[in-house]
Amino acid sequence: MSMDITFLGTGSAYPSPTRGASALVLRREGECWLFDCGEGTQTQFMRSHLRAGRITKIFITHLHGDHFFGLPGLLCTLSLQVNPDPTKPPVDIYGPLGLRYFIRRSLELSHSQLLFPYAVHELVPTRDQCPVEEFKEFSSLDGDEASPQGAQGRILHLDPVENSYLLLEDEQLVLKAFRLFHRVPSFGFVVEEKPRTGKLNVQKLKDLG
Repeated sequence: MSMDITFLGTGSAYPSPTRGASALVLRREGECWLFDCGEGTQTQFMRSHLRAGRITKIFITHLHGDHFFGLPGLLCTLSLQVNPDPTKPPVDIYGPLGLRYFIRRSLELSHSQLLFPYAVHELVPTRDQCPVEEFKEFSSLDGDEASPQGAQGRILHLDPVENSYLLLEDEQLVLKAFRLFHRVPSFGFVVEEKPRTGKLNVQKLKDLG
């Protein structure tokens, strides 16, 4: 399994002419996994050697604008670049509780319709992830009416034994989220490659003594 990382933006707080807002791409087996999507991320994609159309997963660390205000625009641009395909697997979007509501309302208010499916998987934070006065209760948004495009997705709760959130596991890797303390609830993501069984040519070893 090959992986490489490209930093599209390392800035914070507000946009800079010379430094993009937070965005990082992990490229794996021809897929692009985007971590954070600050303002201008789609423009940074165009300046890079990467293809935004290869994005299959998006991960948002926390709901501060410099980490996710670029998401609605990126999704709409991706939609302009694809042909409608009902069999295409959804783009998986992971982030804190409240992210699904933000995406849905952004698309509705801008009268935007995506030509590809997406699923928002929300991580339920714990109250000790930020100062008490900054914690906001977004669980009431869970019952909001679902749109056809945003109906898919899971609500993920902390596994108290592992002290993490299991997002994905396949034959090659395990993908987890863990809690971070910040001014608002935040999450880090771990991509862990599974041990690979070695291959030995037993007969050749015997021939070599």
